[in-house]
Amino acid sequence: MKQSQSNYKRIVIKIGSSLFCGQGQTLDLRYLHSVVEQVALEVVQGKEIVLVSSGAIALGMNVMGLGSRPSDLPYLQAIAAIGQNALMDNYSAGFSKNKVKCAQVLLTWDDFSSRARYLNAKNTLLKLLKLGVVPVINENDTISTDEIRFGDNDRLSALVASLINADLLVILSDVDGLLDKEKKVISVVEEINSQIKGLACPTTKKSCVGGMITKLEAAKIAVDSGVPCVIANGRRKNIFSAQSQGTLFLPKANLAAKKRWIAFSAKAKGRIVVDDGAKAALENKKSLLSVGVIAVTGSFNAKDVVSITDKKNCEFAKGRAAVSSKELDKVKGVRFEKEIIHRDNIAIL
Repeated sequence: MKQSQSNYKRIVIKIGSSLFCGQGQTLDLRYLHSVVEQVALEVVQGKEIVLVSSGAIALGMNVMGLGSRPSDLPYLQAIAAIGQNALMDNYSAGFSKNKVKCAQVLLTWDDFSSRARYLNAKNTLLKLLKLGVVPVINENDTISTDEIRFGDNDRLSALVASLINADLLVILSDVDGLLDKEKKVISVVEEINSQIKGLACPTTKKSCVGGMITKLEAAKIAVDSGVPCVIANGRRKNIFSAQSQGTLFLPKANLAAKKRWIAFSAKAKGRIVVDDGAKAALENKKSLLSVGVIAVTGSFNAKDVVSITDKKNCEFAKGRAAVSSKELDKVKGVRFEKEIIHRDNIAIL
């Protein structure tokens, strides 16, 4: 049975571009103001809500009269800057009308990859929530390249939910949820396995770069972080009851905060290949020793996060190395006085 959304206090809500924009990318102000009004009402009643809002590029396209998404990166970043201003103007006006304050927070993947910036972002968001302010988060498309080319805000919303230890992540789009082969909504997903992934398909919308594939990837980050996730249709009149018709993904055991950062947020600076014995030891919560290391690729320093793969080059863990790649390359396969990665700094994926 699905838990009522009223039982969750800290909620991250991701709103997709398709919900804001109709035919020709026209901004749907009625929808935006409806969302703001509903969120404001919940905040006044004591909820802590973070909005991860797409729409900047779509709105920028509308302002500039573009019918298709630019492929030139500087042009795309300029469109994002134009659209972000329009997006926040509408959010600010809507929340002000409902006697609630909002704040703009623009993030890049580097803000998650750097441990210091990650913790700073966490502290800022938690302070905003404590003040009763609604953070409106978006990818900083104006300076970021990876997000514009490869993803959308689905992953960002999951990383934010993990960052602030949210009680629930809600991904709202123009789909009713994850559909089975008979095109019926799957009510509850206990595990995101290959069968579930096989039900996803990418989007073809001009202003969007996401789809059910990216939503499932985001859901996996959330549930592996111990945060339940709902994918639902944001066009329903009450977004806080949308989960009852959407798909709920059940959380797994909660990783420690530092291991969540290692597993999902930090970018791997290199790769360590280990033998079968070392892999078994790591999966049994042991530290990585040099004797079990077969190969080292990439260049990394001590305290950098690295990918850990087996002999078939399948990544099964990430960790924060205690030695540099140069030092490890000299001692791989032999006994060494230092642990290469301490078990407290290893996250099994």
